[in-house]
Amino acid sequence: MRSMNVAERRARLGLRHRLSPQTRTDDVPDIARSMVVLHATDPATVFLSVAARSVDAAPEAVERALYDDRTLLRMLAMRRTMFVAPVELVPVLQASTANALAAKQRATYARIIERGSDLPDVPTWFAEAEEAAHRALLARGEATGAQLGADVPLLRTQVDPAPGKSYSKPTNVTTWILVTLGCEGRIVRGRPNGTWISSQYKWSPVESWLPGGIEDVPAGPARADLVRRWLRAFGPAPVSDLKWWTGWNAGDVAKALALLDVTEVDLGGGTGVVLSDDLEPVPAPEPWAALLPALDPTPMGWRERGWFLGDHGPRLFDKNGNIGPSVWWDGRIVGGWAQRKDGEIAVRLLEDVGADAEAAIRHESGRMSAWYGDIRATPRFRTPLERELTS
Repeated sequence: MRSMNVAERRARLGLRHRLSPQTRTDDVPDIARSMVVLHATDPATVFLSVAARSVDAAPEAVERALYDDRTLLRMLAMRRTMFVAPVELVPVLQASTANALAAKQRATYARIIERGSDLPDVPTWFAEAEEAAHRALLARGEATGAQLGADVPLLRTQVDPAPGKSYSKPTNVTTWILVTLGCEGRIVRGRPNGTWISSQYKWSPVESWLPGGIEDVPAGPARADLVRRWLRAFGPAPVSDLKWWTGWNAGDVAKALALLDVTEVDLGGGTGVVLSDDLEPVPAPEPWAALLPALDPTPMGWRERGWFLGDHGPRLFDKNGNIGPSVWWDGRIVGGWAQRKDGEIAVRLLEDVGADAEAAIRHESGRMSAWYGDIRATPRFRTPLERELTS
């Protein structure tokens, strides 16, 4: 069995995730392709992930790709997480993941509505509300949830989400309907109201990004295509990492792998899989430093992170498994960082990395400070070290 040790995995990470200076680029869609998708639960993450992997790009370059060129698109996908994806990958994500997610969301919201309202036929009502909201959005071309609620009376329907509970209060269903339409691939989150850290998005028909709508592709081949891309970016890795990242059941993961030519490799204490045409060693890049934001797709790409995280997890992750801002040196996490209220980038190293590494980390800190400019952003999920640095 071919062995791929930690050093080789770290070399691949630096090169394929565009963290080594020799692989950085100002091509924003290509940065997203390198990572398969960019994590977008926190709006700032998309921009700061690009900052870490680019040379001279600025936030405007990300906004241009998202809202002017429309080569990137926001959507809910794996693990019901928000991602920014290259538009050519959207049909794969829709077929492999989002369609099943849409059915699950619709069923969940329907149960809440049935429990908290007197509507006699919730499935029919839900479908009518979706169609009315979609028609209203097509007529407007772009709208906020509030604007669509004003246009469509069905969206103002009040539901008691937790009948009999003292904390429950009536809420309208606007967000539930729009989220479901988004999961179905009929509408997308567009430009936000505010700066690049805002999450108050306007909605647009999907045709604004993909004129013919999302191409319908078979689910099985779509899953295999997504796995192939993940293995190219994150392999070699245990199958359990792939199952966690996709959020699929073990059967769907196994079927996807069966459609690909993969090889098992020894990871030094465990077994991983890699594409069979990707077994050759990669050249180790020059030592590199990076400041990655909270929820960056690199540390969130694997479930088993010991080979790059060491014992720093309790300081850098919250209780739900969300990573905060992390400092990297040559393929491993060596500390954390945070933006303070005055804009200063505060860094805390958790181990001795030497003078050369410290100088490279200071350089990256300066690059990150310049990217923020006048923007002040607090990660959506606070972690122990990030809180310490900003207290």
